[in-house]
Amino acid sequence: MVSILAHATRVWPEQKDGGKSVREEQRGRSAQAGDVPRGDVPWQPASVAPVDERFMRLALEEARLAAAEGEVPIGAVVVCDGEVIACGHNRRERDLDPSAHAEFSAMLRASRALGRWRLTGCTVYVTVEPCLMCAGLMVNARVDRCVFGASDPKGGALGTLYDVSHDPRLNHEFEVVPHVLAGECAFELRRFFRARRRLRRKPAEAKAAGPR
Repeated sequence: MVSILAHATRVWPEQKDGGKSVREEQRGRSAQAGDVPRGDVPWQPASVAPVDERFMRLALEEARLAAAEGEVPIGAVVVCDGEVIACGHNRRERDLDPSAHAEFSAMLRASRALGRWRLTGCTVYVTVEPCLMCAGLMVNARVDRCVFGASDPKGGALGTLYDVSHDPRLNHEFEVVPHVLAGECAFELRRFFRARRRLRRKPAEAKAAGPR
């Protein structure tokens, strides 16, 4: 689902299958299935680096904190030199802040922790593909890498709807590693939205039943 460009940093294979590239095949499948919030994952990397899996699990812990607060469960951590510099989870409802996305907040905290606005040498791990706002901040912050879990067919800006990471018109490019623990990341979303639908149905069912 992330576009395949002629960059050594890309991790997507360009193998052909029946005349279609992996990118084309995956994009078609995702348009039909949709990874968010349903979470079907038709394609995942053949192998995941243990370090990427380890840090993505920390991002998943942040996502669960968001769910516990009634927020859409998306979490993120920023890693530099093998250490977690900052973490964050979705807080838009609680903070009444449209910019309070998990990775956006984590990057702001990372800059404060490092004492610099440039996040050169840093990797951002986030459980859902970043939107245009967050991907744009990754460009402006000069991050080295972004590793994400579930794709976002309605707002993904690292390959699904746009590819901000390798836009030749911009002044920075960064590596993208998609679909790390995608199934687990999507499951947190499915569980959250399923529970929220149940809560919305209960008042309606009680009203329909009438007084006893």
